[in-house]
Amino acid sequence: MTSSGTNSGRAPGPAAWEVLMPAVSAPPRARGRALQTALRDAVRSGRLAQGTRLPSSRDLAADLGVSRGLVTEAYEQLTAEGYLRSGRGAGTWVSDAVRAARPHARDLAPRTPGARADFVPGTPDLSLFPRAAWAAAQRSVLAGLPHHGLGYPDPRGLPGLRTALAGLLARRRGVVADPERVVVVSGVAQATALLGLALHARGMHTVGVEDPGSPRHGALYAAAGVTAVPLALDDEGLGMDALGSSGVRAVVTTPAHQFPTGIAYSARRRAELLDWARSVDGFVVEDDYDGDFRYDRAPVGALQGLDPERVAYTGSVSKSLAPGLRLGWLLVPEALAAEVVERKRTMDLGHPALDQALFARFVEHGDYDRQLRRCQRAYRERRDALVDALREHFPGARVSGIAAGLHVIAELPPRYGPQERFLARAAAAGVEVRALADYTHARAVRDGTVRLVLGYAHMPPERVRDGVRLMAEAVATR
Repeated sequence: MTSSGTNSGRAPGPAAWEVLMPAVSAPPRARGRALQTALRDAVRSGRLAQGTRLPSSRDLAADLGVSRGLVTEAYEQLTAEGYLRSGRGAGTWVSDAVRAARPHARDLAPRTPGARADFVPGTPDLSLFPRAAWAAAQRSVLAGLPHHGLGYPDPRGLPGLRTALAGLLARRRGVVADPERVVVVSGVAQATALLGLALHARGMHTVGVEDPGSPRHGALYAAAGVTAVPLALDDEGLGMDALGSSGVRAVVTTPAHQFPTGIAYSARRRAELLDWARSVDGFVVEDDYDGDFRYDRAPVGALQGLDPERVAYTGSVSKSLAPGLRLGWLLVPEALAAEVVERKRTMDLGHPALDQALFARFVEHGDYDRQLRRCQRAYRERRDALVDALREHFPGARVSGIAAGLHVIAELPPRYGPQERFLARAAAAGVEVRALADYTHARAVRDGTVRLVLGYAHMPPERVRDGVRLMAEAVATR
């Protein structure tokens, strides 16, 4: 390889030009574009670093065995794009404005790699995803969807899906569901963000959240300019004294199965909550995150069914199908509807039309009901396995909360404390577990008692039992 110029620049070695060789073997009509692409990629990747002086067009053409005009054209094109710089009599250089791209894309998905047992709550069993039924629905939808169905959708969602969801939620969760008030969203997270923006637009700059509760609610509302106010719970649900004195006019709740304590709001507390909303001209946000999964009786109906003009109802397929689908729904009171729909329009112009049409068919043909029944059976078996294993390996452990959802609260006898030592030993043994205190906004009382939030839905029964055994062995007194 020959190169021209002064010694002040860094000359690329032969290895640097290996990336250009495939371009030489391209068909003649495509060779020029291939050379430009290869040279551009070499600069982007850092193989040709900033400040590198390139060979003259004559020398590079000779080394590659191509015409000089081809190299000259490539130099001129990349100089115009800013990848190279040149001057009369000064040669051609890699521009200082170029920043090499990272060679690999990082995966920031939340996972717990390397754990021997993972009891972190909130994850369903993704192996239960109905791949065959989903693929069949997708083929059917693609075959029958008209061309105009691939255009920008109604920001609320496709009419067919909103109608299917209204029927599904009225039948399974007892909501009052007008398809005109259903908004299809990218999961409960987007529903929360939309409600936060709508509440802020009405002058509501604070919102009450359950304490303990989901840590995500506060962050999502904060992004909309709304401050979360933690409100303590009692045995029946959200504490009404704390709510009344807080000054908020909107509150986020999980009444069917409170996260993380596992209680169901009492009938009295549900009525008191709605009376409060009417008295302050406010709203209750109902996050029905796992309301379909009750194992000892039929699920309690949604709070929204009692007063749809005071309750905004949210749900998704994250626990029943897969969180990666990013598909959920929001039933919005009339007073918030216009603002929510406009915010949805400006945020993303509507949910992907093909995904909506697919899920509408999935609901209409009974596939979603079958999936819910399948998950119900599997998760009930896993909960039973967890409770039995706790009794065997942690005698005296107390499991609280209703038989529902994807997690339990376990309070262990004092001999297993203090909690900090318990958690440290479990982590050292490769057991991922969360304490109830991790979900508490207020400073937790440190009495040493071990109170755990144990997720189980993502593990088959044998892994649940093995995980509890590992945890017991790890924290055994030594």
